[in-house]
Amino acid sequence: MRALIFDLDGTLIDSVYAHTYAWQRAFGEAGRPIEAWRIHRRIGMSGGQFVRALAGEIGWRVGEREAEALATRSGRIYARSPLVLRALPGAVALLRDLRRQRIPHGLATSAAPGDVTKAVRPLRLPRATVIVDSGDVSATKPEPDLFLRCREELGVPAGDCYVVGDAVWDILAARRAGMLGIGVRTGGISGEELTAAGAFRVFRDVGELHTALEELGLRAG
Repeated sequence: MRALIFDLDGTLIDSVYAHTYAWQRAFGEAGRPIEAWRIHRRIGMSGGQFVRALAGEIGWRVGEREAEALATRSGRIYARSPLVLRALPGAVALLRDLRRQRIPHGLATSAAPGDVTKAVRPLRLPRATVIVDSGDVSATKPEPDLFLRCREELGVPAGDCYVVGDAVWDILAARRAGMLGIGVRTGGISGEELTAAGAFRVFRDVGELHTALEELGLRAG
């Protein structure tokens, strides 16, 4: 039967650039202007890790309180973003088919609980859907905790789980969790980079992944 664990931003929802916009504004307001491309490549990490990594790139020794304040401000800007969040191609149909076939699946995201509530609306998920976010674990990607917690809630062994993500951090976290990583290119990261990080397969988007379910050994429960 096996199971699928999905990242959210850039994998199921077209939200990577909304997050990039929010972080760039937050850094600018803090007097630390930063290029969008630097932010984009770090999307998928948790807020604290994200800020420290970016601060290091621009030579800023950021304190813990400053990092927390930046993450909070970015979240508020994201919540009010004028950018419309949409499900990525094939996402709604794939999730619907997984429910129909009773193939275990869940979502595991580094996003804060408040951001998740907004982001999942276009997916039209039933309330019973397993969703794990940063509030449920002590460490987020590239640590494996999110995927291990999701696996636990699904009741499926780690070796029977595929992780589907758009970022290098998803693939690294999947490897650390003892799971196979599947990359999608909808977050703007190339297939070559995802493969180099350890992705077992790379697809254009989850719509293309949908056509390969049997090939991946995913069967109706």
